[in-house]
Amino acid sequence: MRIEEDIKLGFKDVLIVPKRSALKSRSEVNLFRNINFKYSKFNYLGVPIIASNMDTVGTFSMAVKLSKFNILTAIHKYYSIQNWKNFIFNTSKYVFDYIMVSTGISDQDYIKLKIILSLSSLLKYICIDVANGYSECFLDFVKKVRTDFPEKIICAGNVVTGEMVEALILSGADIVKIGIGPGSVCTTRSKTGIGYPQLSAVIECADAAHGLHGRIISDGGCTNSGDIAKAFGAAADFVMLGGIFAGHNECEGNIIEENDKKFMIFYGMSSKNAMKLHMGKVEVYRTDEGKSVKLLLKGSVNKTVLDILGGLRSSCTYVGAKKIQELTKRTTFIRVLEQENKIFNNNQLF
Repeated sequence: MRIEEDIKLGFKDVLIVPKRSALKSRSEVNLFRNINFKYSKFNYLGVPIIASNMDTVGTFSMAVKLSKFNILTAIHKYYSIQNWKNFIFNTSKYVFDYIMVSTGISDQDYIKLKIILSLSSLLKYICIDVANGYSECFLDFVKKVRTDFPEKIICAGNVVTGEMVEALILSGADIVKIGIGPGSVCTTRSKTGIGYPQLSAVIECADAAHGLHGRIISDGGCTNSGDIAKAFGAAADFVMLGGIFAGHNECEGNIIEENDKKFMIFYGMSSKNAMKLHMGKVEVYRTDEGKSVKLLLKGSVNKTVLDILGGLRSSCTYVGAKKIQELTKRTTFIRVLEQENKIFNNNQLF
């Protein structure tokens, strides 16, 4: 046993210090990034935000809508092969530039992944998704996928430490997903005691990844556009969003009506709801590590996207960053006192 005494911070523990800026308007800010990758020959061109591969959020409908904003969607892994065939046959080819195919690491998952990728050569992103990215079998699976799909952009996670980021990149991952426990409907930290404050995890993992020409995704913990700006300021290449995108028309999930208002049930992917839905039961050796919440239906995701992009442009103008990739070079974080933190937390946008 040992204790690391360095202070570790989450998004709510800091603010970004404003700086002198030559920008005259938010309209001058360019939120597009052209991102290249260590192994794949493909580049990403778009706004570096990703809708999470949660089954209520990472939907085909969400992908179609977000592609119009040049934003990625990680499609959840529970769609059937027939669902994929129908989607590919009836969808504009342009959308495929903004789709990740998610997979687990079982033999059945791998067979299904190969079939889905064979349906269209335009599918170029693979998201290998497990709750615990620290197992040797996970590394072996990443190596296997890299060997069999050398041209694809491979994303793997989740982890929170630099040494595991390096291991995944050296095993074949182009992008590593960072975050254990920060999500709004995740209870891993309280159930297991495992986790890492998200801002510090992003800073440390970005440093490790960029030294090997890899990329990272900050996954979880963003409750408003200010948190997203902090993630980019901490050097995240992409930011993945779940709760912010939940509860919209493009989502899928149970809808209930109470007091003449409609709500959608949103739950963590390790929750009791998710395990019963996709596995039929909660195994006796497991505990649920997620909760379920009711979200008032928000309508189309368009307004939320515009709020996010507007907030990011404003963040950039406050520090003089003309491009989103300049935000990290222009960011100075200042720690927030506990009382100010409480006031800030009561003013959420989403």
